[in-house]
Amino acid sequence: MTTRKRRVSEPLAWALNNQQKGSAMSDHRSELAANDPDVFATLVGEERRQSEGLELVPSESYTYPEVLAALGSVFTNKYSEGYPGRRYYGGQTFTDAVERLAIERACSLFRAEHANVQPLSGSPMNQAVYLGMLAPGDTILGMDLSHGGHLTHGAPVSHMGKLFRFVRYKTQTERNGAIDFDALRSQALESRPKLILCGHSSYPRELPYAKFKAIADEVGALTMADVSHLGGLIAAGVLDNPMDAGFDFVTTTTHKSLRGPRSGLILCRAAHAKAIDSSVFIRSNPAARHERSSHSTMNADCCSSNR
Repeated sequence: MTTRKRRVSEPLAWALNNQQKGSAMSDHRSELAANDPDVFATLVGEERRQSEGLELVPSESYTYPEVLAALGSVFTNKYSEGYPGRRYYGGQTFTDAVERLAIERACSLFRAEHANVQPLSGSPMNQAVYLGMLAPGDTILGMDLSHGGHLTHGAPVSHMGKLFRFVRYKTQTERNGAIDFDALRSQALESRPKLILCGHSSYPRELPYAKFKAIADEVGALTMADVSHLGGLIAAGVLDNPMDAGFDFVTTTTHKSLRGPRSGLILCRAAHAKAIDSSVFIRSNPAARHERSSHSTMNADCCSSNR
C-alpha cells in the first residue's frame, strides 16, 4: 500500500473517506508510520520487546488480534454516556449493540443475573461496588495485603482504605499458608462487617466460596469476590464460580486471564443491578434533560452536559 502524508489542511479523519469498506488494521498503522514516525517507532519497539522476551507478570497477558482490531476502531470517536437505550448523545445504534453483546456474554459466561461492563479498570470497578452499596465508615472484612490481598481491598495507602473501615483477615503459617476460617468467623462476629470480600493477588489455593458465604449470612453481610487473576479460569469452568455459591458481587478485570481489553467487569445479582449501575454512572432521565434544554438555549443544565 502506498501512503502519502496527510496535509495540514486535511482533517484527521480524511483517510476514512478513502478507505475501502472492511480495510485492514494495517492501513491505520501505515497512517501512523507516515504521520508520526516517533510514536510508530515506540509501537514497533514494544511489539518487538514482547515477541522476543518472556513476560511473567501475573497481572498481564497477551490479548487476541480481534481485541486489538476492536480497540483501534471508530468506536474511539464516540461519546456513549449512559446505558443502552438511555444515552445522553445521539448516534448510539452500534455502541448500544456492542455494549448489549458484552453484557449478554458476561452474564452467560459467569452465570450472573446482571453485568456492568463500563468500569475502566480494576480499581474503579471495586470502588463502584463499595460506593454503591456502603456508606463511608462502614466495615469491610478483606484479606490483608501482606498475606496475599490486593491494594484495592483496603490498603491503608488507598483512598478506599481511608474512606471505609477495613478489617483484615490473614493466612496462617501453621496451616501451610491457608486462610484460617475459624479466625475469620471470629473477626466477622466481632466487627460485624457490611461486606465480606475475598480475592487475592497471591494465594495458591482455590477459595471455598461457600465458607465465605456462610459466615457472611451469619453476620448479615454482603459478599464480594474479586477474581481478577482467575476470571479466565472461572469463565472456562476450570475453577469454581462465586456466583454459584450465591455471592452478591463478582468483579474481574478483563485483561488478565480473560485476555481481553483493559477494563473492569462487575457481575451481581439482579437485586443489586440498579445500585451498581447508578454507582458506575449516575442515572437520570436523558429524554427529560433534552426536552428541558430544547425550551431555552441558555438552560444551564444543557450547558453543563456539553462540557
